[in-house]
Amino acid sequence: MPLKIVRNDITKMHTEAIVNTANDQPVVGTGCDYAVYKAAGYDELLAYRKEHIGPVREGEVFLTPGFGLPAKYIIHAVSPLYINGKSGEEALLRSCYRKSLALAAEKGIRSIAFPLISTGGFGYPKEEGMRIAVDEINAFLLTSQMLICLVVFDEKATRMGKSLYPDLEAYIDRHYVDLKHREEYSEAAYDSDAGSFKPSPVPGAFGNVPARLEEARRQAERRARAKAAREAREPKEFSHIIAGAPAMASPDEEDAAIEDLEEKLSERMKHMADTFPEYLLYLIGEKGMENSEVYKRAIVDKKVFSKIKNNPDYHPQKLTALCLCIGAKLNLDESRDLLSRAGYALSPCDKTDIIFSYFIEHEIYDMIELDIQLEEHGVPCIIH
Repeated sequence: MPLKIVRNDITKMHTEAIVNTANDQPVVGTGCDYAVYKAAGYDELLAYRKEHIGPVREGEVFLTPGFGLPAKYIIHAVSPLYINGKSGEEALLRSCYRKSLALAAEKGIRSIAFPLISTGGFGYPKEEGMRIAVDEINAFLLTSQMLICLVVFDEKATRMGKSLYPDLEAYIDRHYVDLKHREEYSEAAYDSDAGSFKPSPVPGAFGNVPARLEEARRQAERRARAKAAREAREPKEFSHIIAGAPAMASPDEEDAAIEDLEEKLSERMKHMADTFPEYLLYLIGEKGMENSEVYKRAIVDKKVFSKIKNNPDYHPQKLTALCLCIGAKLNLDESRDLLSRAGYALSPCDKTDIIFSYFIEHEIYDMIELDIQLEEHGVPCIIH
């Protein structure tokens, strides 16, 4: 059975067992631990632990009844406190998943729900915690049958997802409308593999209409951005008499800003012939990021990133390239430029590409939320 990543309150999951992020002593902590005790029956569950379990070491697990929960059992995983990532935290976190699954299998449990262990009050970085969870769960599923749900969002993030959803729906619909308009008023067809319009097989007086429409749209966007930038620099009439009006940039400051822009443009021009790995590493350096920061945020395996880093001619899969756009916090233009160096484009008729475009355009660099949206829109997930 596949791993399912869901957005829910873990205390409301109707699986046979849920996993709790527990303390090493028989006391109730904050976050997931408190929520589980409160939903199950605080006094009853705490008394059971004190009487039947007692202290338990980090990385170990124990089983209790579910009491007032929909789940029959609670598997408590004594979660590691994140210190610096170099104090054995990863081994302990992996142990929590591995031993929870082994205990569930031993008890004949057929369905189980995990929180993202240690990523709340225990401080483990969310993306790294997700990578470890997926590694251990997928390794277990290679040899075992069990329905496993990974509950990755708390109440605050659930509200974020619900507020995001309508905007994303409108964004997807708008792109489909644009595409249908182009298909209706042109002789060209869209090549979803290449991510671009094919030239019309019948030469017309107006050439490749969709390509020209797309170029016109981009030029209009560029003109609008340039106009907005000019207006932001130009003094507003009578603005000096408006109370609290912001101070305008001096000519020297404007010259310095223009010089900085020209310098950055010149630097970019030096990288016109870069391959995908070369340009990615350049962008990471330009943004002052660490490589590890990027591949962890992208939830890309360290070994895969190492291949990209050490081989200038490495050709990544498109999904890997898209994830790295998120990991490096690229804007839409930078993402298109980087993808093109691996022979890819963002397609306006591919839901995966549209959802990635939405997240990049709105600067939402959260792979877990993005993966949830992919699943909710009926397209294959990345984290599985």
